Amino acid sequence: MEPDVLPNDSAAERDGFPNENASAPTSAAALDARPEISGETDSRVAMTPAALTLLRRLIPIHGPLMFHQSGGCCDGSSPMCYPAGDFKTGGSDVLLGTFDLSAAADADAPADGTDPVAADAAEIAFWMSAAQFEYWKHTHLTLDAVAGRGSGFSVEAPEGKRFLIRSRLLAQDAA
Repeated sequence: MEPDVLPNDSAAERDGFPNENASAPTSAAALDARPEISGETDSRVAMTPAALTLLRRLIPIHGPLMFHQSGGCCDGSSPMCYPAGDFKTGGSDVLLGTFDLSAAADADAPADGTDPVAADAAEIAFWMSAAQFEYWKHTHLTLDAVAGRGSGFSVEAPEGKRFLIRSRLLAQDAA
């Protein structure tokens, strides 16, 4: 059991991040990823304001970032955030989309309209293993961030937060 998340905890937020154990609905997407699969025009991946806020905290520490969603059990089912290039992708992976953080606005953005994310770190690729994509190809993914501990391999782990995926079926014409 996570030490900072209690069973049946109904508080909607913990430390400013959604509590995954709460029954409150999740936030609407703050940012859609640019589609990267050939021939697709609809985004398969989005992120919530909480995920965007956490990424804005992580980029100054780790530099440009990337995500990889694999199959597997336990934390292997969670989206893993790495410094860009630290996780080697290839023919057994599918680039689902690329987030452009410079196109988003959130509560952590400076009031003067400047973007706190350096231009070379503003784009974040979201990859999935090809085998996992075969199972999830009819699914839209929303990247969220919640209070709690994730995998030690993902860069958000020391922050006491973790990324997770919320999903829904794609519209029939988009799948």
